[in-house]
Amino acid sequence: MQSGTYQERRGEIEAYFDRTAADAWARLTSDAPVSGIRATVRKGRDEMRATLLSWLPADLSGRRILDAGCGPGMLSIEAARRGAEVVAVDLSPTLLDLARQRIPENLAGRVTFVAGDMLSPDFGRFDHVVAMDSLIHYRAEDAARAIAGLVARTERSMVFTFAPRTPALALMHFVGGFFPRSDRAPAIEPVRAARLAELITAQPELSQWRTGRTRRIAVGFYTSQALEVVPQ
Repeated sequence: MQSGTYQERRGEIEAYFDRTAADAWARLTSDAPVSGIRATVRKGRDEMRATLLSWLPADLSGRRILDAGCGPGMLSIEAARRGAEVVAVDLSPTLLDLARQRIPENLAGRVTFVAGDMLSPDFGRFDHVVAMDSLIHYRAEDAARAIAGLVARTERSMVFTFAPRTPALALMHFVGGFFPRSDRAPAIEPVRAARLAELITAQPELSQWRTGRTRRIAVGFYTSQALEVVPQ
């Protein structure tokens, strides 16, 4: 059972991505021209997506993957190209419709797009779970509980991102408040890496798991840190 703060934030995220920002994210995840701010976010997200995919096997044939918070499905499509069976979950039906339009016909049978909560146990078990820039909107305590819940249904690895608490990131978000609302990123919850590791270690479901590789990517107005969790 997730906390009230998780449920409240989930509703805010669904409203933002499904209505307020759907068109902006459609442009951001395409080749369409975007503002200078969004161009840095696009570049950073491309680099982060490549990083997370590089931490998965090159051949994913026979592997089942959960793309938790898949958005327009770019990571799901790449995982399917490697042979994975992908369950791509997002709160936004609008972004999922975009993902269905973009997926190549030869890969459509490998990806199941579902509107809903990424933490639902109804999706079953997975070899790998990927959560790119989807947990960054939740309080650190809620994110740690979410990670524990996802790992409980994972066999091989989970890779995800969090917003690292840094002076530079704090300054960027302060300055970003002066830009037009259409250029602002949705609210995130920065956390120090050591604090997140502490919270993860405290989760009983993660007693047989450990943190692995990590990488911070900072490109203009995009700052996010990848972290891997694997069995002991």
